[in-house]
Amino acid sequence: MKPRIIFIIFFISIALFSCKKVKTESIGGAQSAMGLVGATVASSSSAVAGVSAITGTVKTLSDGVSSFNGSAVITNTTIKNILSSYAAATVTGNNVTITDVKVKFTSEGIESFGPLEPGIIAKFDAKVGDTYPCGSGKRTVKAVSTTDDFYWGGMGIKVITVEETPNKLGIKKITYFSNHKWGLAAVEFTFDDNSVARFPVFSSASN
Repeated sequence: MKPRIIFIIFFISIALFSCKKVKTESIGGAQSAMGLVGATVASSSSAVAGVSAITGTVKTLSDGVSSFNGSAVITNTTIKNILSSYAAATVTGNNVTITDVKVKFTSEGIESFGPLEPGIIAKFDAKVGDTYPCGSGKRTVKAVSTTDDFYWGGMGIKVITVEETPNKLGIKKITYFSNHKWGLAAVEFTFDDNSVARFPVFSSASN
């Protein structure tokens, strides 16, 4: 289980990986404040498998694509050793930084770019059954709230639930929960042993 938490770190820095680098669809819409320089994202401060204090900050914005630098405190030696092999990651003691993670935030949705694998995470006008091509795989809209039934940040919000099934590297399923105002609200990982880890995501800005 512990090595799998590496992917949670990459995600909370915004966006994930499980598809090939082939982008067949993109979002439009007006620039969101969540992607402006200086905007930040963070997750729960509670440690999971020796990982805590996960944060990210937009450092640049070019042609609608934001570049984040992220960091986390990691006391798990196995995870630190794995991360040290990634060019985008720097490990100094228990402090890990990841640079130049590219994401697009607009009034229409959320889309991840390189160096992590690209693909649409959510469209805010999504309907159940919609799919977002991603290399040889896809992300599928599983649910769209009609009431404020998702608890987040001390309140109930409506969310679009999108699932991805990488079925590799110990991860069976990734579920994204997004909201038209607050952006990415949470990400949930289901592992091969059917254990689940859900991480809330909080942005300093909103649509």
